[in-house]
Amino acid sequence: MGMVELTGISIALAMDCFAVSLSAGACTRRLGIAGALRIAFLFGGFQSAMALLGWLAAGGLTVFTAGYSHWIAFALLVLIGAKMLYEAAHEKKEERNYCSLKILIVLAFATSMDSFAAGAGISLLKYGLLLPVVFFGAASFVFSLAGVYIGGKAGEAFGSKAEAAGGIILILLGVKILLEHM
Repeated sequence: MGMVELTGISIALAMDCFAVSLSAGACTRRLGIAGALRIAFLFGGFQSAMALLGWLAAGGLTVFTAGYSHWIAFALLVLIGAKMLYEAAHEKKEERNYCSLKILIVLAFATSMDSFAAGAGISLLKYGLLLPVVFFGAASFVFSLAGVYIGGKAGEAFGSKAEAAGGIILILLGVKILLEHM
C-alpha cells in the first residue's frame, strides 16, 4: 500500500469524525479553541487507538465484532441524534452541552469502528503499524477541528435549526453505516 492509498483511507475514515464534529460545533455555542481541540484530540486518538486494536486483534476478535460493530455504531449515533432533534424541537433558554466527556467518548467510539476494521485489514495485508495509525489519527484530528469550526459558524447563524440539522446528520450517519454493512 502506497502513500496515496493510505492518505485516501485516512481521509475516508475521518469523514465520520468530520460529520459528528459539525454537529457538535453547531449545537454548542462558545465552544472555544480548548473545546475544539478536545474534540479533535479525542476523535483522532480514538481513530488511532481503534486502528491499533484492530491491527493487534486481527486474528480472533475481528471475527466476533465484524457482525456487530455496525449495529453498535448505528444505535449510538441514532440515539444521540434523536436526542438532539428532540431538544431542538423543545428549545429551552439554557445551552445544552453536547461536548461533555461522556458524550464525546460515545461519539468517538461510534465513529472509530471502521478504523478498527481498517487496522485489522492492514494487519492481514502484512502492512506496518506505525504509519497507518499516525495517518488515521492525524486525518481525523484535522477534519474534526475543521468540522467544529464550520459547525460553530453554522450554529451561530442558525441556532436551534443547526442543532436539528446536527441531529439529522448523526441519524443519517448511523443509517449509512448500517446500510454499508448489510
